[in-house]
Amino acid sequence: MNAQAALKSYGHVQVETGIQDASSHRLIEMLFEGLMSRLAQAKGALQQKNYEAKGERISSAISIVLGLKDSVDLESGGEVAANLYDLYDYVQRTLWRANTTNDESLIDECALLISEVSTAWKQIG
Repeated sequence: MNAQAALKSYGHVQVETGIQDASSHRLIEMLFEGLMSRLAQAKGALQQKNYEAKGERISSAISIVLGLKDSVDLESGGEVAANLYDLYDYVQRTLWRANTTNDESLIDECALLISEVSTAWKQIG
């Protein structure tokens, strides 16, 4: 096994271990962190006109948003949960638009919205 493959394997094991040991609150934090990372990567790829990488990162970001949407408890969460679900739905649609139009400002808008929710989530932890 070469060094690069070993490092990648180590990183994968480290992530899996972190997930297994994390609380549900921490898992949501990890989703926010991953989402923010993908948005930054997508923006960088767009600026470099690497449209394939941009599409992959936005697709990954949308998958994370879907995971966040699935984590919302609409039955017992009341109005706050409904608003959060609607926000995630908006971010999902906006990222799709950003991907099809190559509009960097839409990625920035989503990053700002998610950053605000992430900050609030960390404060309630």
